Amino acid sequence: MAQALIIVDVQHDFCEGGALAVEGGARLAAELSDFLEDHHAEFDAVVTTQDWHMDPGGHFSKDPDFDHTWPVHCLAGSPGAELHEDLDTDYVEARFLKGLYDDGYSGFESRLGDPERVGILEGEKGIKVEPEDVISPDAPDLDSWLQERGIDSVVIVGIPTDHCVRATALDAAENDYAVRVLTDLTVGVSPEKIAEAYQEFRDADIELLTREELQAV
Repeated sequence: MAQALIIVDVQHDFCEGGALAVEGGARLAAELSDFLEDHHAEFDAVVTTQDWHMDPGGHFSKDPDFDHTWPVHCLAGSPGAELHEDLDTDYVEARFLKGLYDDGYSGFESRLGDPERVGILEGEKGIKVEPEDVISPDAPDLDSWLQERGIDSVVIVGIPTDHCVRATALDAAENDYAVRVLTDLTVGVSPEKIAEAYQEFRDADIELLTREELQAV
């Protein structure tokens, strides 16, 4: 069984000091780096997802309810949209960007991109690369990319458990992947919503494990 690690939205705006900070986000970034250092060879692919909002419509609100609407966050090309510096990306093979013009909760709504190109001068005229140009018109979505590599099992970690991790895990199951979520390598917003997400995972035959339990499987 070919297995991928999907690291969901470990971005500045979802860590302490960010526009939508989740408690424990920065710590999680560092713990994921340690996990990758020790276990990257156990995965056939390691990928990240990032919110990359340009004009997500009703997703942003001046009066957010923090359930379906949110303050402005993870604007494409901004420091808040960058992966947290404590997340070591040496073992990350591909980065997927989502939510350009919609909510973009699920990593399975994302497409392969190269956010590091923003602002770089390219071409004879030295034109700067704009945020919308880091995703090519024919860029694959996450599912297509995984399928091309024969991946049939995914392990999901990241931020936040009760929103983007939840949506990514449920979509992975819907797309017939064997799915595991590592509960001690995710952090969430609301204990009640996290508990609801865990129940949804169980109902969808998604395994809930700790990193130690994963090694024992």
